[in-house]
Amino acid sequence: MQIVGVKFKTGGKVYNFSTEEEFQKGDKVKVETERGIQLGEVAEIETLTVDKNLKEIKGKATPEDYQRYLKNLKDAEKALQDTKKLIKKLNLNMTLIDTTYSLDRKVLLFNFVSEERVDFRDLVKELAAKYHTRIELRQIGVRDKAKEIGGIGLCGRKLCCNSCLKTVNSVNINMVKNQNIALNPTKINGACGRLLCCFTYENELYEENRKVLPEVGEKIDHNGQKAVVTDINILNKEYTVKTSDNNYEKVKIDDRM
Repeated sequence: MQIVGVKFKTGGKVYNFSTEEEFQKGDKVKVETERGIQLGEVAEIETLTVDKNLKEIKGKATPEDYQRYLKNLKDAEKALQDTKKLIKKLNLNMTLIDTTYSLDRKVLLFNFVSEERVDFRDLVKELAAKYHTRIELRQIGVRDKAKEIGGIGLCGRKLCCNSCLKTVNSVNINMVKNQNIALNPTKINGACGRLLCCFTYENELYEENRKVLPEVGEKIDHNGQKAVVTDINILNKEYTVKTSDNNYEKVKIDDRM
């Protein structure tokens, strides 16, 4: 028995399913989800003790399944554009991000963002009457929006949330402070307007190193002289002191241990 990780979008979250069949990375498979039958791509394969709560993969997608999937993509894009016009007509304060059909077309899902709670009951009625399927509207956050539509980050590379991150972790301002980065919104916020996800990557190392480093401005004894810490290099576990005779010296923690 294997656990197979399946993703439904490029850079999307990987969901685990169980199977007794042999699959390879990149295989197109059919799986049952809360939103009906979906076509996904095998992203990971592990031989583990299978969680009984995991759903099983229904099998490899056939050429006919893949053609149906492509048609659904095209129809979903048209539904997205038509629904944007309907939202404008109903004067609803919401912005559609994307639209997805389940493979069996039993569900049509709309992801949207809004700064307020939206009463979309009239919208759902009109959509159900037009598309004759179950309509689901899901309000997502700005981080999820960035993950869905992608973009280029401050580093010049594709957004991590859209390319390599399986899940979007919580980021807080203490992580920024741990890394001695100026609290400049243009430097610490990503395309979504929230704190950069990459602050989480090395945060554990920064927290560990800071435990053995003094704070900037702290008065310490240095080689028998009174000194003030003027700068710290967290990754290198170094700090700079200004001694009482106005000399500046660098101190590496590892050298003193």
